[in-house]
Amino acid sequence: MAAKAPHPIAPHPIAGNLRRMANEAAELPGIRLVAEPVYRRRFVRERQGNTYLGVYPSFEAAMAAAPQVLPNTYDTAAAGELYRSRLHRLTVSDYPVLHWMSRLLAAGQRRVFDLGGHIGVSYYALRRYLDYPPDLHWLVHDVPSVVDAGRQWARDHDQWRQLAFSSEVAHADGRDVLIASGALQYLDYSLPELLSRLARAPAHVVVNLTPMHPELSYFTLQNLGTAICPYRVSAVPQFLEEMSALDYTVVDRWESFERHLRLPFAPRYSIDRYHGFYLKQKGR
Repeated sequence: MAAKAPHPIAPHPIAGNLRRMANEAAELPGIRLVAEPVYRRRFVRERQGNTYLGVYPSFEAAMAAAPQVLPNTYDTAAAGELYRSRLHRLTVSDYPVLHWMSRLLAAGQRRVFDLGGHIGVSYYALRRYLDYPPDLHWLVHDVPSVVDAGRQWARDHDQWRQLAFSSEVAHADGRDVLIASGALQYLDYSLPELLSRLARAPAHVVVNLTPMHPELSYFTLQNLGTAICPYRVSAVPQFLEEMSALDYTVVDRWESFERHLRLPFAPRYSIDRYHGFYLKQKGR
């Protein structure tokens, strides 16, 4: 019998409290004058990813403010190498997607549009748990460099030949299901804006791992380690109102505490959870 893996060592509560106190102290008016420029320099040099800076009213404003030390786009060769560890496993936040995709496939939905699906992360990871029907067609949309990486990976790993790629978001038209897991925050358009432009929008929409605020919509900058890009945070009420205007109704919703976004020097804009939804268009 294989030996059990050791339990991870939990961070000492006193150490965590000290870090929190230090962060809060840095946002006091007097200390902030010194701390904010220090944080900005640290943000620019960061190469581990998932750090954030600033609050902006639009994608364009955030793009204009991005430091020119790294690419300001996800369309890089390095981006195509990310997330390989997620191809063969699910996290806790993926299980609502697993549940709803299993039900949608069982109900006969076959044409999936995976918005921002990278090299097919969800396609491969869910396949370990679902029996994909033989007539499934899963189309991943992403930026050209990531699409190229996905096609190369699929040549050796998609022996079922049910996965395809496109950099044209218009190819969502006529699909049965649109899935967006951890992708909406990187787009220069919102999901309702995309759906409103389609002649026949997907009847089913599954959104997962999306940063949303209880009240505010804004952009910040995220340092991915390989790029510094605009990062969208949507207000939950605004998102639901816009989806309702397109005749979508919420069938299910969930929250993931695996992810959070702490915005230094702008605590009002920080969020302690990410959101997920399954929405269905009325009458379809």
